[in-house]
Amino acid sequence: MKTINLFPLVGEFAENKDIARDIRLNQIIPILSKGEQIILNFSGVNSATQSFIHALISDLIRTYDTNLFDILLFKDCSTTVQEIINIVVDYMLERD
Repeated sequence: MKTINLFPLVGEFAENKDIARDIRLNQIIPILSKGEQIILNFSGVNSATQSFIHALISDLIRTYDTNLFDILLFKDCSTTVQEIINIVVDYMLERD
């Protein structure tokens, strides 16, 4: 199991969707392609934009569907970040 600590990459407010895309492409996807689980550690990240979370996980949801949540775990999310993740997940799952 690998852990990606987001705070050093995004700071207290995760808003840059280009950084989210880079994390997805360069860190998350290579780990998932090896069949390993990932923890996204949001410790220190107080808030995030919906566009950041969307850029981070929406393509993964398209690829893995709900199975994604067996291999991608979220850790130390603030209430705000949890709510935004839920919004993005619900939106992506309703699309199908």
